[in-house]
Amino acid sequence: MSDPLHSGDSASRRLFDRARRLIPGGVNSPVRAFRGVGGTPLFIASAQGARVEDEDGRSYIDYIGSWGPMILGHGHLAVVDAIQRQIIRGVSFGAPSRLEVEMAEALTARMPSLDRVRMVNSGTEATMAAARVARGATGRAKIVKFEGCYHGHGDSFLIKAGSGAATFGVPDSAGVTEGTARDTLTAAFNDLDGVTRLFSEHDGTIAAVIVEPVVGNMGVVAPRPGFLEGLRELCTGHGAVLVFDEVMTGFRLARGGAQERYGVRPDLTTLGKIIGGGLPVGAYGGRADLMALVAPEGPVYQAGTLSGNSLAMAAGLATLRQIDAMPEFYEGLERLGARLETGVHAHIERGGYPCRLARVGSMWTLFFTPGEVVNWTGAARCDTKRFSRFFHEMLGRGVSLAPSQFEANFISAAHTDTDIDATVHAAGEALALAWAASGVVAPALSNAAE
Repeated sequence: MSDPLHSGDSASRRLFDRARRLIPGGVNSPVRAFRGVGGTPLFIASAQGARVEDEDGRSYIDYIGSWGPMILGHGHLAVVDAIQRQIIRGVSFGAPSRLEVEMAEALTARMPSLDRVRMVNSGTEATMAAARVARGATGRAKIVKFEGCYHGHGDSFLIKAGSGAATFGVPDSAGVTEGTARDTLTAAFNDLDGVTRLFSEHDGTIAAVIVEPVVGNMGVVAPRPGFLEGLRELCTGHGAVLVFDEVMTGFRLARGGAQERYGVRPDLTTLGKIIGGGLPVGAYGGRADLMALVAPEGPVYQAGTLSGNSLAMAAGLATLRQIDAMPEFYEGLERLGARLETGVHAHIERGGYPCRLARVGSMWTLFFTPGEVVNWTGAARCDTKRFSRFFHEMLGRGVSLAPSQFEANFISAAHTDTDIDATVHAAGEALALAWAASGVVAPALSNAAE
């Protein structure tokens, strides 16, 4: 299959050629390079509502949503207005501001597990700091994470990571020392017995368990009943810190995040994405006694020049307040998600395709494997070549999905029934074509997979 959108002399192709001469892989975050699906990545010129437009002037229904932050849709007027008003007052002060206090009040009001919170600049910073606080609090070194879960590119977390690392077939990263790797223990998501064994084998040395309560970085994988509750009991019983990485799920799955949806209270929580309204942001917070360890109040050092910058605070507060202004906001997202899931599954059943759409609220992934995916082992069985064919067929029909089998897609409040129905129709055609040809291969495009 050739890609009619980005073969030949397209604007995206020309920009990609220029970018590869100056930027590693031509991108500033690996999954954007389309190496998991082949072809030339879209270079986006503008976005509004549920749509993005590329440099060639083609419009797409967008399910990437800047990888999650755009829960209101692109260019929401309340968010744009907040940013514009704040620009006049000041972009960044390097000093405390009212907006930081208002953000802290907004976050702690929505998540009862947050007694106190510290703003940072990315989800990676947040998870690194949370691990440091847990180690400082317990005097222990080891962190338990789950195979296929991605917690940013901090050294401790690039052990059997998901997301971009999985897309490239690189479970670990060069540059991570053996000592760091030894302090990171891994278990299978949804395998409580496996975590129990780790606590038994490393008794008294585990500082924390960090988990995406709903995984979004091996595709969307929900926790089985009792799994999160079991982690809570294990951490409590062994004096370890339970960290929920809600960078993706925070304020997307419920007003209080996944911890509200599943009724489990972590000791520390990491946040990002939505709380910046599309601007770079992160936060971590939790129990008062743990957060009291953070400098300048305590001995655990963490700092950031642009932390709590006024633009991100303004955009994030506008987003959260807009959500609050719509009493049935999450019910609306759930309805759209169910409409998409029902429609796509009807095509799957009609065609007998060995794939399955996994969805939690407004997060979803179409797994190209017949069985339910409950952990990384199941996700790794996906037919990534057929996914690549499907991806490009959807793109050709004006639907932009995450360019990796191992990523979540996101529905926003800007999506309409018409958008969902158009997506379902496109998926029916794309699924049929993904299985139409024998020996399906990834699209053979000019300069693919550079």
